[in-house]
Amino acid sequence: MNQDAAIDKIVEEVLARLCGQPEGKANLDGRTCAICATPGLCASLCPETTGSILSEGAARVSNLQGGAASIPADIARTIDHTLLKPDATKEQIEKLLEDAKSYGFASVCVNPFWVRMCRDALYGTRTLVCTVIGFPLGANSTETKAFEARRACYDGATELDMVINVGALKSGDVDFVERDIRTVVESAGASAKVKVILENTYLTHEEKVAACLAARRAQADYVKTSTGFGPSGATVEDVRLMREVVGPKMGVKAAGGIRTRGDAEEMIRAGASRIGASASVAIVKGE
Repeated sequence: MNQDAAIDKIVEEVLARLCGQPEGKANLDGRTCAICATPGLCASLCPETTGSILSEGAARVSNLQGGAASIPADIARTIDHTLLKPDATKEQIEKLLEDAKSYGFASVCVNPFWVRMCRDALYGTRTLVCTVIGFPLGANSTETKAFEARRACYDGATELDMVINVGALKSGDVDFVERDIRTVVESAGASAKVKVILENTYLTHEEKVAACLAARRAQADYVKTSTGFGPSGATVEDVRLMREVVGPKMGVKAAGGIRTRGDAEEMIRAGASRIGASASVAIVKGE
């Protein structure tokens, strides 16, 4: 058993014991917490339970206990400046790149067709090129996602935002979801970091937890809230939950509906380490 798997098992057993459930259930199956009467992973909502988990030594679950994350001085370095509209033109991508250079965003996030153009335009800058895999539905075959990942890396992408197979997760096939993620991670290799889009709007509390754990076991670099194409986007509650589940070392990206600096700061305080936004310039300017 590797270190992450061992940590997962310890966390699950501690939560199960604290919530009055059979060993290994970890309160992920919709039962009610015996302490706070909250369904699901009560550590995200119940201070009493979270304090007990801290006393057990499970800092990975409760890393936000005791204070929110601070807002970085250069908030632009947390932002993926995003343009994923299907009708985006070359002129609009060029404007995206100009903004990225001017404000020093962490990356530009574009559809795969534009990756080479962005790579060439951003050569010599700190801004990375991010693209999407299996976007926006996540229902492609694993082999297709793997090819997309390899081709995107070849074209110059250094970050890949992949969509999980939402239907497989909701069917209870968490093992497939993990294999799907792992295949993309392995296809990217050392060439690119992988962010795993959960599309939380379609998921139950327990499914969000299961997806986060699958992404961590598959050794992805980030979990991400949304594509921006679903009926709703990022929420503070989802970001907080994701951060608690994946721990302090893995990235959490909030995306979808983040339009103001206040929105971005809320997400960062909740535990987001990266923000995906098309309103990036307004966020940086505080407009």
